[in-house]
Amino acid sequence: MVCAEFVLGSLLTGEKSQELKSLLGDKIMDPISDFFIRIKNAQRAGHQTLQISYSKFKHELAKALERAGLVGKIDKRGKRVRKTLEICLLYNKEKPVISDLKLISKPGQRLYSSYQDLKSTRDRYVVFLSTSKGVLSGSEAKKIKAGGELMVKVEVR
Repeated sequence: MVCAEFVLGSLLTGEKSQELKSLLGDKIMDPISDFFIRIKNAQRAGHQTLQISYSKFKHELAKALERAGLVGKIDKRGKRVRKTLEICLLYNKEKPVISDLKLISKPGQRLYSSYQDLKSTRDRYVVFLSTSKGVLSGSEAKKIKAGGELMVKVEVR
């Protein structure tokens, strides 16, 4: 479906292209990677806040980022279908707190780790895991002895 959108979108111009896009809608193949990339891009552009479509899992990820001190306040806005998350972005001396991020698990390859395999990072980066206890940072997962799917490695300034 996405390939058809690309091919037809590049062949069709103007009114026909807009009509095709409205029929197909915005299809995101990996919403979690999209979530992190939007945060990274918004910080690099110097935005103070970011609005992103709502899902329970994205809300859990945002709360984990907030607990780790990488983003500011998180608000859930809207009702029913139009729900969004508003995330306040943090800066340190006008530079983004999140310097870079690397997605670990991908749709084609999921990576898992036990709590014993998580290493101490000494404030260089923070690893986030999806566990049976929710989305946790590496240090939180070690404390409660919970392993899970490695989601992302966030480099901190």
